[in-house]
Amino acid sequence: MDEILYEGKSKVLLRGPSDDVLLVRYKDTATAFDGKKKEELAGKGRLNAAISNLIYDYLAQHDVQTHLVEVLDETSALVKQAEIVMVEVIVRNVAAGSFSRKYGVEEGSALQHPTIEFSVKSDELGDPMINGSQITAIGLATQDELTDMIAQAKRINELLCVLFARAEIRLVDFKLEFGRFDGHIILCDEISPDSCRLWDMQTGEKLDKDRFRRDLGNVLDGYEEVLRRLSDVA
Repeated sequence: MDEILYEGKSKVLLRGPSDDVLLVRYKDTATAFDGKKKEELAGKGRLNAAISNLIYDYLAQHDVQTHLVEVLDETSALVKQAEIVMVEVIVRNVAAGSFSRKYGVEEGSALQHPTIEFSVKSDELGDPMINGSQITAIGLATQDELTDMIAQAKRINELLCVLFARAEIRLVDFKLEFGRFDGHIILCDEISPDSCRLWDMQTGEKLDKDRFRRDLGNVLDGYEEVLRRLSDVA
C-alpha cells in the first residue's frame, strides 16, 4: 500500500521512488471557506491535474523552476520534495473577492498595476494576511527568499497573463506557493481553477472555484472550458 505522507484538501502526497521525489495525487474534493463547505465532484482531480501540468510545462519552457518532475497518469505526478515556505503569495490583476470587500473596490475593476500580498499558510489560523517585515521577523522566510518569491511571482504573472489572454480568459488573481530545493526557491503546489480566478474575457463568466463558492452551478463545466482553451493555445 502506498505510504501517505500528507493529505490536504485537494491533493495527497505519498512517498516517491527516491528520497527527493514525492508522488502527488489530485483528489475530487472541492472545499471552500477553510473547509466548512465541502463536496466530492467526480473528475475534478483529473481536470486540475491536467490544467496545472499544462501550465507548469509552459512555465518551465520559459525558464521558471518548478517542482514537477514527471506526469504519471491523469491524476498523479512525481514532484521534487521541496521544503515548503509557509507563506502563500497572492497576485491580483483585477479587484475581486476579499480584496473588493476589504477595500471597497468594485469587483471587476482593473488595478492600475498588479498587487502582491502574502498570507500565512495555516488552516488553523485561517491563512491570515502578513507583510514582508513580519514574514522575516518570525522566520518564515529570509529577506533574500522573500525578494526571490516576489520577483518570481511577477514573472509568472506576466507569463500567465499572456497565456490566458490567448485563451480569451482574464486572469483576475491567483495564489502561488514556493519551496526550498537544492539551495533554490522553486514553484510548488498547483496552478488551477482552484487557485485562480479566471473570467471569460467577453462575457465575464466565472470559470473557476467561485462557481463552487458562490453556488453558481456547473462547477466542472468551467474547469473543462479552461482546459479546452488552454490546450488549444499552450
